[in-house]
Amino acid sequence: MSSDVSASGSDSTMRAVVFDRYGGPEVLRVAEVPIARTGPGEVLIRVEASSVNGGETAGRRGDLKLITGRRFPKRIGIDFVGTVVQTDADAAYAPVGTRVWGTVDERGEQGSLAEYIAVDPSRFSIAPAGLTPVEAATLLAGGTTALTAMRDIARLRAGERLLVRGASGGVGSVAVQVGAHLGAEVTGLAHPDAFEFVRAQKANHVLDYVTPPSQLGEFDVIFDTRGTSLSAYRRLLTPRGRMVTIAFNLRRPVRSLAGLQLSRLRRVRPVRLFLGRPRRPVFEELAHLAERRVIAPVVHSVHTMEDVVSAHAQMEHERVLGKVAVDVAHN
Repeated sequence: MSSDVSASGSDSTMRAVVFDRYGGPEVLRVAEVPIARTGPGEVLIRVEASSVNGGETAGRRGDLKLITGRRFPKRIGIDFVGTVVQTDADAAYAPVGTRVWGTVDERGEQGSLAEYIAVDPSRFSIAPAGLTPVEAATLLAGGTTALTAMRDIARLRAGERLLVRGASGGVGSVAVQVGAHLGAEVTGLAHPDAFEFVRAQKANHVLDYVTPPSQLGEFDVIFDTRGTSLSAYRRLLTPRGRMVTIAFNLRRPVRSLAGLQLSRLRRVRPVRLFLGRPRRPVFEELAHLAERRVIAPVVHSVHTMEDVVSAHAQMEHERVLGKVAVDVAHN
């Protein structure tokens, strides 16, 4: 391990974002914690950039505490772009010094808002050339989720009509780009202030998100990032239509999840809940698309790790176009 493994000034500690109770953005703080240590087959990565995802803000608030529990302190952050600093596995693929991108296991104790993380090689690939770490970080959640959900689960085909709910958000904006890449006729729902942004992501049509579903027309595939009013939007599907949601109703979680489970049994116009846990092949494919400029970064703002409270507050209280990124490498 190189002598500069810990930027905190110690070979035994590192800086990481933690929280000691559920609550608003103010519960987040940067703390000195034991430096990440690799387990069998894992790779140590110095994190350069990450982003703020909706699931993280929900988890921090306590909306998912039936799943996340009450053991504190907790770490935060899912996606990362960084550099390999130590490896005992897969050295031929990603030797020390290689820039990689991927995700940590959100069910684990690590968070990517930290100076170092220990990651299984299956959870990352080589990062796309030509993008900064911050730019690359804004593509990870939306790109991997949209590719898997729309192409592999919904089996979106060229020429089909695709509706994206939340088309100006961090996942939705990249989903619009992926849908266009797959050859769909893309309609995005967004606030009028975001119409120009959504069109720039290659949407064919953009409509106000408050438009009643009954006035939207029919769609072959619906990609939902909201998790609410799913039955109303399901009615818009053609007889062979498919709907994938990446969220559920946090105000009525039990009822919402039960409804989604029942929908899985439908053979006609099913609604699938997709909670992505991407692996290397999808990261590699996404990197290839980014290098070819098929999809473009969606950077709304950039914060340092020390400014994580402001990053979460912006995500929750402002109209964000794309992703709120965190530059972990710079204080």
